Amino acid sequence: MDDASGPHTPDDTLHSATCWRDKGWTAQVIKNEDDDGWAVAMTRDGESEPALVGPWTMGRDKKNPKPLDTGAFNTLVKTASEVLRRAEQHLEATLHKQLWVETGAARWSIRLDITPDEDEPWATLSAEDEDGQRVAEVRVRPDFRFTRTSALAWIEGGFQRPR
Repeated sequence: MDDASGPHTPDDTLHSATCWRDKGWTAQVIKNEDDDGWAVAMTRDGESEPALVGPWTMGRDKKNPKPLDTGAFNTLVKTASEVLRRAEQHLEATLHKQLWVETGAARWSIRLDITPDEDEPWATLSAEDEDGQRVAEVRVRPDFRFTRTSALAWIEGGFQRPR
C-alpha cells in the first residue's frame, strides 16, 4: 500500500492503484476493519481526519481492491466536497438563527449568534427594525431558548437582557 501520509505540498500529485493525491485531496484505499472488504478514505489537504470514508469495490479477483482511476477519484472528490459543504451549512444554521417578529407597533428581525469557544461559549441576541437599524444587542447564554415566544417577550420587556 502506498504511503499517503507525510509531508507533501498541494501541488504534489500521486496516481497509484490504492492512493491518488490531486486537486487538494487524497484518496486512500484501506482494508475495511469491519469485514473482508475495502474502504476508501478521502482527506482534504491540510486536514488530519478524512472528510469521507466509504466502501470500496473489490477487484475482479474478489480479493484485492479495484484500482483507483480518474473517474472514481473525481466522483470521490465531488462527494467528499458535498459532505463538507453540508456540514458547514449545518454548523452555520446551528450557530446563527434569525426570525421575524411582528408586534402591534413594528416588525423586528431577531437574531441569535452563538460564538463557540472551548472554554466559555457565548451568544449575542440582537434586534433590528424594518430598516435594518440595530436597536438592541445583549449577551446571552449559548443555550438560550430562541423561539418566537422568547423573542416577543424580549421585545415586550424593552430589550432588557433575558434571565
